[in-house]
This record gives sequence, structure tokens and C-alpha cells, in this order.
Amino acid sequence: MSDNPQRDVDDAPESMTIVAWSGDLDRMWPTLILGSTGAAYGMSTTIFFTFWGLFPLVRDDVRITGTDAMTKALAGMNRPGMRHMKLSKLHLAGAGPWMMKRLARQKNVAHPAELVEMCTELGVNLWPCEMTMDLLGLRRDQLLEGVGEPVGAATALSAMSRSQISLFI
Repeated sequence: MSDNPQRDVDDAPESMTIVAWSGDLDRMWPTLILGSTGAAYGMSTTIFFTFWGLFPLVRDDVRITGTDAMTKALAGMNRPGMRHMKLSKLHLAGAGPWMMKRLARQKNVAHPAELVEMCTELGVNLWPCEMTMDLLGLRRDQLLEGVGEPVGAATALSAMSRSQISLFI
């Protein structure tokens, strides 16, 4: 870091790719904060949502996803949607996420649902993993508005190879 903070901003990388592999609240928050901030700074920003990281992009009104008993059971054990995200630690039967969300409101920190909207408005590429969708029986119509078309790992790797910043959260 230089002695001139403005120069550091001017030298900011041009693109960033984030792989969101976890749907936990305490991982989704920084993923979306970094994604929206990068886009606000003018970066070409992509977030590739894979495995459990894809579940927060499922609309909250969708209770069960899946195409067979096993994929439906997985969705039943790990309910998809922004309102149902758990903490990776200190979940405490739902008290942990409730406390975090309350603190966030008190400190004026945007909820992940608001951050997804910001990302969409700022032009962040929100890419669902096609293989994960197939594996877990998710359909495109079950995802939030503004989410891009499903892509494969090769597309995500291609974006990462051109990015100055690549993160795995």
C-alpha cells in the first residue's frame, strides 16, 4: 500500500471473480459485500455460486427443490432462500442468525437480499453453477430475478484466469 490512498484506488484491479461455495449467512454477507463494492468501483465482477452457495439464490417462496426423494430431502434439511440462511458457527437453533441480522440493522449493514439487488443493479454477473443445479435438482425458474444463466466450471475458470482478483468464499 502506498502513502497515497487515492493512487491505490486508481490502481484498483479491473476484474474480480468470487466463487461462493457456502450458503451460510456469515459467508454470503462478505461475498455480496465484496461483489457489490467491486462493481461500485468499476470492476467487472462475477460471482459463481456453487453447491450450498447456490441455495441463497433460490426464491424464498420455494420451499422444496429437487427432482427425486434424495434431492428433495437435501432441500428439506437445508432449506433454500435468503431468509433461511444459517451461521457456520453459533447458529444456536436460529438465535445466532437473528442476532446477526438485528446487529446488521442497528449498524445499517444491508441484508444479503438487498446486496443481491445492489449487485444486479451494478451489473455483477451472478452465475449459478449448472452442474450443481443438475445435481441438486434446481430449476432456473426457482432462482431470484437477475441471476444469470447457469454456467459450468470451465466458464468460471475462464473468468478467474482473466481476473486480477479471484476469491473462494
